[in-house]
Amino acid sequence: MKTVSQIAKLTGISIRTLQYYDEIGLLKPSELTSSGYRLYDDEALQTLQQILFFKELGFRLKEIKEILEKPDFDRITAFKKQKELLLLKRNRIDRLIQLLNCLEKGEQCMSFKEFDLSDYIAALEDFKSRSTDDVIKYWGNIENFDMFIRKIKDDEAEVAKMAIAQFGSVENFTESMKHNLEHFSEIMEKQLSQIPEELKQKDLFKELASNKDRDVSDDEVQNIIKEIIHFAYENASPEILGNRENYCNTIIDAYSNDYLKTIFDTKNGAGSADYVVRAFQYAKDRQQ
Repeated sequence: MKTVSQIAKLTGISIRTLQYYDEIGLLKPSELTSSGYRLYDDEALQTLQQILFFKELGFRLKEIKEILEKPDFDRITAFKKQKELLLLKRNRIDRLIQLLNCLEKGEQCMSFKEFDLSDYIAALEDFKSRSTDDVIKYWGNIENFDMFIRKIKDDEAEVAKMAIAQFGSVENFTESMKHNLEHFSEIMEKQLSQIPEELKQKDLFKELASNKDRDVSDDEVQNIIKEIIHFAYENASPEILGNRENYCNTIIDAYSNDYLKTIFDTKNGAGSADYVVRAFQYAKDRQQ
């Protein structure tokens, strides 16, 4: 057993911080002496080590506490994931340092591979660890989300081009995506709330996606669009939906959203969301 003073000396963490961890229930002492002094055993030290790794990766104390309290929390699995995330950060920093060494010597280093998507991929891994319930709710299971991450890695060059084209830089793209991940539930609820519940239950969008081998101008495809629009206006106020052109724009915007697109494609096959967008765009243009 070690006292709080010994733990503070061993780890460099202040006594007050350890006391605060106790107060919020993040790290409780293993025992209390008759005088009320905190004592920590080896298992408590291992938990503290875990906490420090999570902090190094940018997790907030509240998030760390939630992770550690999960019934299925596995310490070894967590260590492996933390190692993977730290390696991603280290590799990116190493590449940036190498580039700066060249520039410092006055060399013309026109290399941009250092500005890769490692930080974004790390953010996705963070999100998977922190928000397992959201991942399962919107992606179906963890394996689908892992497939999404692998696709980002496989298409890294193309994603980086898109990021620079739409956001000006990979860094801006990553910051925007991090914000989206932090507010993921709110964003998804807002996007999905624009689609009437009755319409989702009837699954006409799935039916539309199943026809993606057809041209969007095909009568059968456009009839499904008409049914979707008709069903929407039967089950929601026109004041809420706006005119039919506005409703089409709402669907186009919703299915252009990166996250909804990924979820819809996971359930209905690659390219399904883009097909919905094209089909509604055609219907809107024809209305005009």
